[in-house]
Amino acid sequence: MFVNKSMTRKVITGNPEMNLIEARELMIEHQIRHLPIVDQENRLVGIVTDRDIRSAMPSIVLDDYDSSDERKRLSGIRLENIMTRDLVTVSPMYTIQDALLLIQKTRVGAFPVVDDEKRLIGIISIRDLVRAFINVLGIGEPGTLIGILVDQKVGQMKRIVDAITEERISFGSILVARYWEEEDKRAVFPYLLTNNVARVKKKLQDMGYTLLDPMEWYIDKLPGNE
Repeated sequence: MFVNKSMTRKVITGNPEMNLIEARELMIEHQIRHLPIVDQENRLVGIVTDRDIRSAMPSIVLDDYDSSDERKRLSGIRLENIMTRDLVTVSPMYTIQDALLLIQKTRVGAFPVVDDEKRLIGIISIRDLVRAFINVLGIGEPGTLIGILVDQKVGQMKRIVDAITEERISFGSILVARYWEEEDKRAVFPYLLTNNVARVKKKLQDMGYTLLDPMEWYIDKLPGNE
């Protein structure tokens, strides 16, 4: 799935001449945390975040926090003076996996999406990525996640899928992850679109598979958790 299928297309933007008060009110009105800054040709020139706004605002404990003089001073601060210019952007042809890895690497909560001319065409945020993965994984529908420990051998996935579909159970998704204790093992997590999984669990155990508790695996089997 590509970023252009999951990004927010109707992006609220600012311009470099907009002042701090205007930007703050715009972000509050639209409940956004990232305000891309564009020029007259819609080319991205910077971005302002809610953190930038808070950093530029006076502390609420000050006596003149909301005085007319202070608001006048703040209205003289242009976004071009506080915006971030060294931007991390993504192409509309990035995958959502690319965007997710980039968020983890950069610790940035959203990326402007630009075309080859640096024109802004969208923005992809953590919220957009979560929504996309909910759709991909099918977890918006009621169901049950089960965990299965398997050997890293060709044919194991087909064997599991066949065993489950023989029980006339549909899949929402199926994930495969590293099993940190043994390099030749994998943890497989089918999301089954049913809450009646006792029979299929017993069937998998009878086939020689070890069942994993998905929550215990997540908490205990990640690297670095001692």
